[in-house]
This record gives sequence, C-alpha cells and structure tokens, in this order.
Amino acid sequence: MPNIGPWEIILLLLLALLLFGAKRLPEIGRSLGTGMREFKDSVSGNSKPDPTPQELPTAAVPTETAQQSREETTV
Repeated sequence: MPNIGPWEIILLLLLALLLFGAKRLPEIGRSLGTGMREFKDSVSGNSKPDPTPQELPTAAVPTETAQQSREETTV
C-alpha cells in the first residue's frame, strides 16, 4: 500500500471543499467528531448519564417579549 504524502492530503482537502462547499465542511467535521467520540465512549464503556429534567437549563423570556406582553395587558 503506497504512503499518502502531503500533496495527496492537500488534493483530498481541495476536492472535499469543491464537493461540499465552505459552509458545510465545519458541520461535517463537527458531526464526524461527535460520532467518533460517541463510538469511543461506547467501546470503552465511559458514558455520561442523560441529564434529568431538573438539570436542563431553563429558557429565559427575552425582555422585548416581556415588555410587549405587559403593554398588551395594560391596554
């Protein structure tokens, strides 16, 4: 099997850039990294438990929406 040199790697990166575009490459890399991490955790047995509903962050109401709702109730 031949060795892969720097020119072949550059050619593959340029080909990926042409095929997927600059906007999709970070998304593809992120999802690939997440998948590899999940696979590694499942093989090694290190998995984090799912957060309970109490640990999930609560969504804050934006101030503009809160002000609009106050104005509507006073009118």
